[in-house]
Amino acid sequence: MKKFSGLRFACRRGCTRCCDQAGYVYLTEDDVKRAAQFTGMEAAAFEKKYVYRTPHQRRLRKPRGKQCPFLEPAGCAIHPAKPTQCRTFPFWPELVENRAAWNKAARLCPGIGKGPLIQIGQAMEIAEQQRRAYPEMYK
Repeated sequence: MKKFSGLRFACRRGCTRCCDQAGYVYLTEDDVKRAAQFTGMEAAAFEKKYVYRTPHQRRLRKPRGKQCPFLEPAGCAIHPAKPTQCRTFPFWPELVENRAAWNKAARLCPGIGKGPLIQIGQAMEIAEQQRRAYPEMYK
């Protein structure tokens, strides 16, 4: 398989297709603190209202009929404080390291393949942020 030399991506204003895919939004402790601060809540209150926690992970609770409690028609209600998983998309290890997976994601995301060229080294650095944030997912 031909190696990537670079990838193109530019998030499209008003697009929420990545936010509306099946799955969960996983959180780091810092994600919880940032989102709580952004919403003006104490971290414990934010967690009680929005976070589902197991011994090995935290994720946003899914409201009925939505993938994320902060997904609104106009976009992410906590965009400046969005979780690492959201911030690093589409530069996740499983997409950056696999051309077929990247191309599949491009069918869902109109920003993939558009915009400035992102050097593969920079894309891998962003992917590494994802890997460090969620080590249980990347063992």
